[in-house]
Amino acid sequence: MTKTMSIRMDRSNYEFLTEITKEERSDLSKAVRDLVTRGRVLLAVEKYKKGEASLGKAAELAGLPVGQMMTVLGEFGVRSIIEQEDYRQSLTNLAKVW
Repeated sequence: MTKTMSIRMDRSNYEFLTEITKEERSDLSKAVRDLVTRGRVLLAVEKYKKGEASLGKAAELAGLPVGQMMTVLGEFGVRSIIEQEDYRQSLTNLAKVW
């Protein structure tokens, strides 16, 4: 379900968004949605890097599946914070489920 909202912003941010819409031949709403989506991903990457979010939580914050979040983290050059023993335990748990 789509929700509608109105926001206030300073002139420079509004002008920035207006420029983006002209360059991409898009509309203002789409530009704002795209920036929010990108912001979610950046927030998730930062929280993961700082150890404030697990991989699952980071994926949830970004609105992405875990596998895609792993790819995004790799693209940002973020190394896994999973300890080797945790990784082994995850594999063992996965083997039990399959």
